[in-house]
Amino acid sequence: MITTPRSSRPSSAARRGRVASSLLLIALLALGLVWRFSARGDAACAPTSAEPRAIAPAAELEPDERRTVELFRSLSPTTVNVTNIGLYRTSFWDLDVTEVPQGTGSGFVWDDDGHVVTNFHVVANGSKFKVTLANGNTFDAEAIGADPDSDIAVLKVDAPSAELVPLSIGRSSDLQVGQKVYAIGHPFGLDQTLTTGIISGLNREIRSKSNRRIRNVIQTDAAINPGNSGGPLLDSGGRLIGMNTAILSPSGTNSGVGFAVPVDTINRIVPKLIGGDSVERPGLGVTIDERNSRYLRAGGLIVAEVEEGGAAARAGIQPLRVRDNGEAVYDVIVGVGDRPVRTMEELRDALDGYDIGDRVQVSVRRGAKLEKLDITLQGVATQRR
Repeated sequence: MITTPRSSRPSSAARRGRVASSLLLIALLALGLVWRFSARGDAACAPTSAEPRAIAPAAELEPDERRTVELFRSLSPTTVNVTNIGLYRTSFWDLDVTEVPQGTGSGFVWDDDGHVVTNFHVVANGSKFKVTLANGNTFDAEAIGADPDSDIAVLKVDAPSAELVPLSIGRSSDLQVGQKVYAIGHPFGLDQTLTTGIISGLNREIRSKSNRRIRNVIQTDAAINPGNSGGPLLDSGGRLIGMNTAILSPSGTNSGVGFAVPVDTINRIVPKLIGGDSVERPGLGVTIDERNSRYLRAGGLIVAEVEEGGAAARAGIQPLRVRDNGEAVYDVIVGVGDRPVRTMEELRDALDGYDIGDRVQVSVRRGAKLEKLDITLQGVATQRR
């Protein structure tokens, strides 16, 4: 057996020395690498003498752009912001009230006397109102009158006439699908905003807050959002052609389908509201007993009263009456034109398709006999303040 002499093996001290030397060499190499890459990084991060980019000359605005810019610049003073304020008691025991903003909308200046037109639903249930002009000045406003059935309301502000810029009035009866329109308003309570689009539909019908049909409504794809309500819809000449009032959107924001009350309706109703006159709609001159119509399952609407000398009276419709034997006799309206009528809503919808003075056939059942009477529709006051 061959053995290695003990004296020929490395000692423990020698081994530790070699390990220490190796570690020192590795550390020196690592420090060198760190210094090398650090120097490169510092060089890359060193500030340069770069200058701002040269500004390219602005291109001249296209003619269509110039018209849009000028239209907004000249017509923005006609549009206002409307704030609806409710008054609430701070507690049951406290008689003090607190003013709480209930919402905002838009509106537009109607005349130099300080009349402002907006949607009825913008001011509904409000106790106080504030109107902020385009120049930022805010005034208290008084509600002059409202017609919920057409979603129109009129406010009055005591502002200097120099700050009031009324809109020019156009016509909605000769509008065409495809023509350009411009909407100015305060969406989401923001400062004045301009959106553009086209008329995408005419002769639409929508429901007002009172659930009456508004006829001849303008449909547009100009962006309309909450807060635009009550703002003007303008043609390319800057004339008022409608008042933005509603959108068709599951999310409650613009989906490209907005609606505006036509200016022909606005121009007919606003002067009446300013003058304190009644707003009239086509009617028959009758009072309906809707409760007993349902209870007795009359199949239509029982006529309780007939206005003396009115349209129904002239056509021969008779009111509810009781015979000597105690039997109640009444006429039942079952149709207007070619539309069956069972409820007051159906009667209003049927009549809303006509104008005051139109001649319409009304189907009336008297006992077992059905009669068709020609009636010239009269005006019925519907104004509510």
